[in-house]
Amino acid sequence: MERSIKILLSFVIVATLGILPSFSVGEPLSLSTLITSQNVTFDNCTKVFNTDNSSLFYLTIAAINANRFDIDEIQSNSGYILFTAVNKQFLATISNVNTSQGLLKITPVDGSYYFQPGICSNIFKYIDLNISKKPEVIF
Repeated sequence: MERSIKILLSFVIVATLGILPSFSVGEPLSLSTLITSQNVTFDNCTKVFNTDNSSLFYLTIAAINANRFDIDEIQSNSGYILFTAVNKQFLATISNVNTSQGLLKITPVDGSYYFQPGICSNIFKYIDLNISKKPEVIF
């Protein structure tokens, strides 16, 4: 009887010590949700910026380049950019909301919204940080 109580008590202690690290409060997660593939909603792939569509177009090209994604095709007349990130192609479409606002929509080409949400959010963050810097013509 005494032996079974010792075994049960040691099992409870080992199980408790094994569970405690998973319930620690205030520690950041070890695996970032931005780099883990998951289903991304369409709302997380679109954003309205307070700049005209031509500035937004150049800022989007700069953001894609800054994130080291491969630009496959650029159509400045229709306002779209085809790029590859993490072996998946995306289409960035820029359109007018009104004269002072532009809409950026980043969608996967294959229609599957199972990808890393950091792809869209990093591009949006780059544009937010650099929106005050307007592109200049340099001769």
